[in-house]
Amino acid sequence: MSTRDIYLSFFMFTVNLHPDDPEYTEVIVRHMRELRDIGYTGFDMPVFPNDVGNSQADVPRYEKLRKALDAAGLEDVGLTTNVATTPTYDPTSLIPEEREAALAYLKSRVDITAALRSTIMAGPVLFPYNVFPTLNGKPLWSDALQDWLRPRYRIAQPLFERLGEYAAEKDVQVAIEPVDHWETPAPNMVRDVLDFLTDVRSPNVGVCVDSSHVVLGSSGPETYRRDIQDAADQRRLHYVQVSPPDRGEVADSWIPWRTFLEPVLPVYDGPLLIEVFNAIPAFLTSLRLTRRKFWIPMEDKPVPGVPSAYEVAEDGIKKLRSELATLHAT
Repeated sequence: MSTRDIYLSFFMFTVNLHPDDPEYTEVIVRHMRELRDIGYTGFDMPVFPNDVGNSQADVPRYEKLRKALDAAGLEDVGLTTNVATTPTYDPTSLIPEEREAALAYLKSRVDITAALRSTIMAGPVLFPYNVFPTLNGKPLWSDALQDWLRPRYRIAQPLFERLGEYAAEKDVQVAIEPVDHWETPAPNMVRDVLDFLTDVRSPNVGVCVDSSHVVLGSSGPETYRRDIQDAADQRRLHYVQVSPPDRGEVADSWIPWRTFLEPVLPVYDGPLLIEVFNAIPAFLTSLRLTRRKFWIPMEDKPVPGVPSAYEVAEDGIKKLRSELATLHAT
């Protein structure tokens, strides 16, 4: 338990790594050095969506970033990637040409993941994130939504079979993240992803489990235990993320620690990711954030009475280590 890798999401700081900007790379390096000293062994890196075409052109930009991190003495830092699909690149589109564009886009994100020397690409990569369907201008919910989703799930399965084959060549695992219904229409639960993957043979496509979404969208503890065991039996439990329901501070939050971690730890040996969505501009509206921003050292002026991003990160890793030690002791 004490040697388990704990990563931090760069959503604490940004959604865009600006890999072509040497000055911002210096900022990334400073953050990583400070957080490595706190105890983090790796980081989840957001890969900014490319909706202007030629997504493959992004790959050398991230190769350059990895080389810069290595040159800065961070070659031992592990990385994973966070990826989302968009309306432009929609794997569930009913139009074949649009699905092919989505596949090319996702392959480029696999290539970026490999360029960063990562083996895990996770995120809402099935349905476009935060895009709720409508029919004749009216939003679809409940039965109507489920009926709308069914053919789109089915039509996306061959695409993910091909993506899994490609990811296997690159030694990358694709972890589809179910996101709660407050943020996206589907998939919302671990079982939704496992049902989708029934007809996807490649074990390189699996599921990413996030405590925030489990709490907000789960059917309950017994279903969760069964779903985790099924994912593990299928070799599809590819990533585990620790995040409070409000996506804020981990240290004092409504994470059901034992309920969440106990089924996972015996069957998953990968990194545990602490994911905090700081109140940076990119998240204010989409997540309807009302809490204050955790001020970012070297970027913001200190705010009296408000913890810094580093303090929140340090308290979070201490809390997770404490919970791991408690579970190990029992």
